[in-house]
Amino acid sequence: MPQNPVIVAGGGPVGLITALGLVHYGIEVAVFEEDDQLSLDTKAGTVLTRTVEVLDRYGAAQDVLAASLRIDEIGDIDRATGTARASVYTGALAGDTRFPFVINIPQHHLEPVLRDRLEQVAPGSVHMGHRVTGFSQSADHIDVTVESPEGAKTVRGSYLLACDGGRSQLREALGIAVEGHTLAQRYMLVDLEVDLDEANPRDYPYLAYFGDPREWMILVRQPHCWRFLYPLEPGQPEPDRAELTAKAQRFIGDVDGLRVLGTNVYPVHQRVANRWRDGRIFLMGDAAHLITPMWALGLNTGVLDASNLPWRLAWVLRGWADQRLLDGYEREQSPVAIRGSGEMAEAARAYMDRRSSEVSAMAGGRWGVAVTRSLLGVRLDVDGRGDWSMIASGDAPQPVGTGDRLPDVPVFGPRGQVWLHDLTRDSFVAFYFTDVRRRPRIPTAEVPGLSRHLVSRWDAPLDSGLRDRALFDPGERATHRIGVLPDTAVLVRPDGHVAAIVPIDPTDETKDPVRDIYVQITQGATR
Repeated sequence: MPQNPVIVAGGGPVGLITALGLVHYGIEVAVFEEDDQLSLDTKAGTVLTRTVEVLDRYGAAQDVLAASLRIDEIGDIDRATGTARASVYTGALAGDTRFPFVINIPQHHLEPVLRDRLEQVAPGSVHMGHRVTGFSQSADHIDVTVESPEGAKTVRGSYLLACDGGRSQLREALGIAVEGHTLAQRYMLVDLEVDLDEANPRDYPYLAYFGDPREWMILVRQPHCWRFLYPLEPGQPEPDRAELTAKAQRFIGDVDGLRVLGTNVYPVHQRVANRWRDGRIFLMGDAAHLITPMWALGLNTGVLDASNLPWRLAWVLRGWADQRLLDGYEREQSPVAIRGSGEMAEAARAYMDRRSSEVSAMAGGRWGVAVTRSLLGVRLDVDGRGDWSMIASGDAPQPVGTGDRLPDVPVFGPRGQVWLHDLTRDSFVAFYFTDVRRRPRIPTAEVPGLSRHLVSRWDAPLDSGLRDRALFDPGERATHRIGVLPDTAVLVRPDGHVAAIVPIDPTDETKDPVRDIYVQITQGATR
């Protein structure tokens, strides 16, 4: 049925990605950005693997990748001695994702790509020069007041998503407090035009962290320049361009043709809103959490919000779920921001300052570190037990548990290879790991928002009646990677996280534990 649009306040990356997600699920959106053009400021520049997967689900990954630089090594270098410590090699993720890399793209290059993609799939949905100034909530809608170039107007929406940044006016209007602290240090970000590949080869990883107790530095190879980021001590004035050039040369040596392209100085916060929802209004991204921008945990944590909320709104607006499904957004994402990304970023800063020689995210083995640093290791508290994590461990993949992100591995459908994440793009999916030779009696009753597939190392015979739902798993690659026992169902949410793992009886189609769990989830039980 026709619905009022979901209104997104803020046209930054989180707002645009959230809008793309809603459109992907068939929900009309209206994005209101108060500036008359997208930001040209030098801001966030590294997009982690999990964010690329979210962009892929929403149909934007190819456009973003075309404008980005892909990287398979995150360097860790001791600045004083110039010696390399343990790098993170994202090639270890090849068995878990189609995107075993992170990418560098500056935010002011990313935003136009996202906006153009949104314009392709939802023409006219982005409104520049429109500032949300007020709202009035009702039982079944929200009226939003917008100041536009044509004057004030009121737009009726189904929900209002506050993606309006760290100084969120909507958060302030709701009286929601942010808790935490602001660092005395500020961070200096500088984009430089310099050739460190050929004319002045340095062979640094394209994303490298130079730790030092006196002054650390992060070096990022962007598609169009090299980027430096380092701390400014309290009271230290902003350097002029000559000082910036001299500082860069202290890091990389004398080089020819060095030119400062742009700079940005910003305060560093560790603050999280004490509540993320008020009726039909949700806080997202920096409006909900300001995370120290270390290890690319700022923007990418916001994208985790944009992965979690849109499918919930879609299920409610489609009539497939109770309003209580929306409560899971804050319950799952808040601890990830506060005790996950927040604490990890603080630990990383201490590691860079050499105040600490250890950080748990760097001690989990080759595979575990790569999974953690790429944000593929985020396990959500899907069942309300308080069991969540952002850190994986081990030199080899571990079995998948409830709340984990499902590995994206290939299997074969009736017409060729498919990836598991492609099957969960717009649906809950139950994967039944069983022997299709035995004609398993899997329930066939249609349930809105739920699909079912059988996974087996045996291809389904043409006369089995199972061919259209069976996935051939040669060598049991998917089965072994997920780590399930025979005759087990794995229920996966549209955001790719495992909602439940349950045993099944393939001889009895009258029992349907998957449907029972799905109903519990969509009707507001904690899962």
